[in-house]
Amino acid sequence: MKEIEEKVLKDGIVLNDDILKVDSFLNHQIDVLTLREFARGVKEFLHGQKVDQVLTIETSGIAVAYAVAEELGDVPILFAKKSKSKIVDENVYRGEVVSFTRGIRSEITVSKKYLKPNTNVLIVDDFLASGNAGLALIDLANQAGAKVIGMTAVIEKLFQGGRERIEALGVPVFAGASIKAFLNDKPVF
Repeated sequence: MKEIEEKVLKDGIVLNDDILKVDSFLNHQIDVLTLREFARGVKEFLHGQKVDQVLTIETSGIAVAYAVAEELGDVPILFAKKSKSKIVDENVYRGEVVSFTRGIRSEITVSKKYLKPNTNVLIVDDFLASGNAGLALIDLANQAGAKVIGMTAVIEKLFQGGRERIEALGVPVFAGASIKAFLNDKPVF
């Protein structure tokens, strides 16, 4: 999507060969217009396919999931939790995810009460890099017997292989901006 690519070029900061900082519009401060544009692109990508639930992972994915869910007609959002809570019981699906930018391994959980069999689930996240978060969310959906109809991310870094790992499972992928490489501290689309 041209608008998101332009936003990345204007406001994104390449920190090293692997990391793009976009906290001015996505990971710290949220640019609502950028998310709205992305959500419209997701709707087109789905070609009218029925979505029962949007699934994401806390925390950066929640705002993105909200924009997409609203664009799709106020679809419910479910987010996997990375931290234990005294109010979540043990009746959960469990998975594990390694954060690319933070370099930590986290257990993620989703209540069995909310992730149901035979539902069409759309996975939404802010970034798709190596695919760890997407694969963990697909695993949770599979545990529940739900059908993952797609994986979407505002920005993907194609050179880190996440798209291939997700698509190898038969899950179509949509990204608002697909970065092929970083060259001279700039993203190349």
